[in-house]
Amino acid sequence: MTEKTPTLESTITCPHCGHSETETMPTDACQWFYECKSCKTVLTPKPGDCCVFCSYATVPCPPIQAGDSCCG
Repeated sequence: MTEKTPTLESTITCPHCGHSETETMPTDACQWFYECKSCKTVLTPKPGDCCVFCSYATVPCPPIQAGDSCCG
């Protein structure tokens, strides 16, 4: 069985000011905090999501892409 390589770049959008930024997602840790580069608001995951990429980005984190549970 061939394992699909996860997409590591995702565009995260601040729900407060609407600023979007393309970021590289970590493969070895969850990212629970993200500071918007425009308004400086610190984003945290929405309830039920494992990380800020799953909550606010165009592509979910690598473990979720692989069909695993995220971060533990």
